[in-house]
Amino acid sequence: MGAILELGRRITIAACALVMLLATAGPQACASEPTDSQHDKPDRTQRMEWFRDAKFGMFIHWGIYSVPAGEWNGKTNYAEWIMLQANIPFDQYTAFASKFDPTRFNAKQWVKVAKDAGMKYIVITAKHHDGFCMFDTKLTDYNIVKATPFKRDPLKELAVACRDAGLRLCFYYSVPDWHHPEFPAKYSQHGYHGNPNPDADIDKYVAYVKGQLRELLTNYGPIGIIWFDGGGSFKETGNRAELMHAQEIIDMIHRLQPQCLVNNRLGVPADYGTPEQKIPGQLAAEPFEVCMTLNRHWGYNSHDDDWKTPESVIFNLADIVSKGGNYLLNVGPTAEGVIPQRGQAVLRAVGDWLRINGDAIYGAGPTPFGEELGRISETAKDKAGKPLFVAKTGWRCTTRPGKLYIHIAKWPNGELALPPVRSRITRAYLLADPNRQPCAVAQTAAGVSITLPAEAPEGAIPVLCIELAAEAAAR
Repeated sequence: MGAILELGRRITIAACALVMLLATAGPQACASEPTDSQHDKPDRTQRMEWFRDAKFGMFIHWGIYSVPAGEWNGKTNYAEWIMLQANIPFDQYTAFASKFDPTRFNAKQWVKVAKDAGMKYIVITAKHHDGFCMFDTKLTDYNIVKATPFKRDPLKELAVACRDAGLRLCFYYSVPDWHHPEFPAKYSQHGYHGNPNPDADIDKYVAYVKGQLRELLTNYGPIGIIWFDGGGSFKETGNRAELMHAQEIIDMIHRLQPQCLVNNRLGVPADYGTPEQKIPGQLAAEPFEVCMTLNRHWGYNSHDDDWKTPESVIFNLADIVSKGGNYLLNVGPTAEGVIPQRGQAVLRAVGDWLRINGDAIYGAGPTPFGEELGRISETAKDKAGKPLFVAKTGWRCTTRPGKLYIHIAKWPNGELALPPVRSRITRAYLLADPNRQPCAVAQTAAGVSITLPAEAPEGAIPVLCIELAAEAAAR
C-alpha cells in the first residue's frame, strides 16, 4: 500500500512540477470488483478523474433539525447540532419527525439550482449525527418514510433528478449516532447520546452502518462519493478506524461500487482530504475538497441572513482550484424543503460568472506561482458589509496547457504585475471581453507587466487569459 501511495504522491508532484516547468516554459493542468483498499489499486487516478475536473459541488445539510430552524428556549444560534448543543430531551427531539413534512421539496428544482450555479455534484446528508435517516432504510423506523407525514424518499427522487441533469449524487454519512441504541455514548462527541444504552455494542452498530451503506450503494444508482463525518467523535476514547472496522467498510464500498470515492473522515487513508471552513495556504500535494457554508450554519437557521457575496464565493473557488482542490459549498434547506432564496440568488450569480469564465475552473490545474497570494477576510468588511479582499497580490492563477488564467480580485491601477514567466507570452485578454481585445504585455526576466483597461469589466472577479507560445511544450 505504501508503494502505491508513494506512486500517487509522485504523480501529483510530477504534475505540479510540469505546471511549474510550463509556466516557466508553459503550464500544464495538472470494472472488475475490487477486494482490497483503493490504495492497493492502480485505478485510483482514473476513479478520481471526474472529481478533479468537477471542482465545484453542492453540500446539503437537511434533516429534522430544520424543524426548530435553529431556535430553542430563546437561543437562536443552533442548527444541525441542536439536539446536543441545546440538550433537547430525547422524546422531544424525536418528535420533530412528526412535524417534518417538506411538501415543497422538488428534487428537480434543487438539482436545477445546483446546475445553474455551475456545480457538478451534490453531497446530501443521508444520516447526520442525530441518527435520523433521510432515506428509506429497512434497518430502522427512524427515517423520513416511516416516521414523518411526508412518506417519500427524497434521496430516491434526487437520484433520478441528478441522473437526468448529468450531476453526480453523493451521500454524507455520520459515523457517530446520538439515537441508535448500539452506539456507545463514550465514543460520541462530548460523550453525548440522546438515550444512552449502558450495554451498547459498537460491533452491532458497525453491522448497522454496513447495512445502511449497502442500501445506499445498491438502491440509488451510481454514487460518486461516500462522505463520512466524525464530527470530533472518538477523539479521546479510542481508534476510530479500528473500532469502526474502517478498512472493511471501505473494501465493502468498493466491492459494491468500484468507482465510488471515499473521503478521509473514517480514520484511514482515503481518496482525498476535507479541510473545513478554511482554505489551505499553499499548493497541496494531495487531492482535497474544502467544505464551507454559504452563510454561517450548515443546517437551516431562520435567523442567519449573513450570506457570502458572489464575489467571495468566486474568489474562494479560484483560490481553491489554484491550490489543486475542489469547493463543496453548503446550503441548508427549510423544513418545507426550500433552499433559501438569498442563497439561491448568490448561487445564480456564481453560475453566471462560470458560464463566462468556466474554462479557468473546470479541469484547470494549479498555480505555477507557489507563494501564498492572500485571501478574502470573512471578518473585515467594507461599509456595505461585504468581505474585504486581504491579499498580497489580489489575484490567483489557474492553468491549462499553454494558458495561465489570472483571477483578479483587486483591479490594479493600469498595470498588472506578475512574477517571471519564461515561456513567451503570445497574447493576453479578458475572458469577459467577447471581442478578446489583446492587452499590451511587457515581458522580461524580472517579471511580466500587463496593461489593463482603466476600469474593471462589469461582474465579479475578472479573469485574464494569458496564452503561451506552443514551442514551450517541446522544451
